[in-house]
Amino acid sequence: MITLTLGEVAAAVGGRLQGDAGDAQVTGVSLDSRTLGAGDLFIGVRGERFDGDQFAAAALAAGAVCAVVRAETAAALSPGAARIVVAEGLDALQALAAEVRRRSPARVAAITGSTGKTSTKDILASLLAPVARTVATQGNHNNEVGVPLTLLRVEPDTEVIVAELAMRGSGQIRQLARVAAPDVGVITNIAPVHLELVGDIEDVAAAKAELIEELGERAVVVPGGEPLLAPYLAHHRGRVITFGDLGSNVHLVDVDYSDQETRAVVDAFGRRARLLFNFTGGHYLTDALAALAAFLELGYPLDAAREGAASIAFSELRGEIAQLSCGGFLLNDAYNANPLAMHAAVDHLLQLAAGRPAVAVLGDMYELGPRSQAFHVEVGEYVAKRGVKLVAVGELGRGYLAGSPDGVWHATVDECIAALAEDVAPGSAVLVKASRALRLERVAAALKATRAAGSDDCPGTADPRD
Repeated sequence: MITLTLGEVAAAVGGRLQGDAGDAQVTGVSLDSRTLGAGDLFIGVRGERFDGDQFAAAALAAGAVCAVVRAETAAALSPGAARIVVAEGLDALQALAAEVRRRSPARVAAITGSTGKTSTKDILASLLAPVARTVATQGNHNNEVGVPLTLLRVEPDTEVIVAELAMRGSGQIRQLARVAAPDVGVITNIAPVHLELVGDIEDVAAAKAELIEELGERAVVVPGGEPLLAPYLAHHRGRVITFGDLGSNVHLVDVDYSDQETRAVVDAFGRRARLLFNFTGGHYLTDALAALAAFLELGYPLDAAREGAASIAFSELRGEIAQLSCGGFLLNDAYNANPLAMHAAVDHLLQLAAGRPAVAVLGDMYELGPRSQAFHVEVGEYVAKRGVKLVAVGELGRGYLAGSPDGVWHATVDECIAALAEDVAPGSAVLVKASRALRLERVAAALKATRAAGSDDCPGTADPRD
């Protein structure tokens, strides 16, 4: 973190500095009294199920240089304890992050979208790693708490910040964009996600377009030919960079997939480069085009993307490939799900299957609003059309069977795990995917455990990566 004095912190968050603060400096921020380090400032943030203020005394005892707390908590601390009194910890966290962002010379790329935003973030961060000192969103730090924590990891020599912006409803992208103050915005796509929270798909577009509105005269990267964004782009005063289709600024000229990698010729504003990506899956390549567009807008030439393209590191539970018994394999994409992402994951499974029996273990898709059942049916139809065996999990997941009646259904993840030996034949190519709350990664873990305990004495099969 960029070092600040306690006086500077108090000014940034609009708080009152009390106690024996001395000339202490803040070199980090923690919300958890159990993990804070030397030089850390503790900020008490309230959530639906917790109140961080109750851990302020423990944080100070553990070595925090100061605690940022509400007035009632400050009054209960020892008189000499260094504390900054604020109205609300979350507001203070965001204000402090905005101040660090203001002081940093780093450029910020902010990424949102209905699907693919984490993969696009991962790809852009990997492209930048060889050419710039980069800080990027880690794990699920993409919300009103996580985005500030990402910005607070910035050091004086940081050159680029890659921030993922998630939403649960209208107004959240706007709020996060005002904290991050991006130089480049990226919208990966508009799809039927979070419909229970915002309404219909036009409302999803409006929520994502809050990023466009907050960019002012700064550049935005968007999918080419997306009609739902057109009304917002018409009023945008900055550069609009498109990716995807042949008419876009950044698009594919040629592509060749293999089991382990993707070779692509990319055209960016008329300049071409041949890039080798160490991933498979057409949806990841679309995300890569978005990342490349942001990479270029940040000031780096297309040729400079080669080294990073060959070393893409994806976040956990996203497109992970693991060997299973008898030459089968697992495609673990269990982090989240929506109709568009389900299609892409099934296509990815078949791209890798190479003749193996293909099995899709698909669980509930949440937050799809009144058309939830129809979306599940449609995904089931797509699975059946593609010739993939369906194993459905969860109450909503039962809807897949209306589109794929030859599939099997389990009410719970535990029931699915118990039936894996019957549902998944040795040597199969297996996809595991569902909305995060279902925790379908437990099925992936069970499949890998079976592989570890089983035998590979099965002829005529191979690891898809060999």
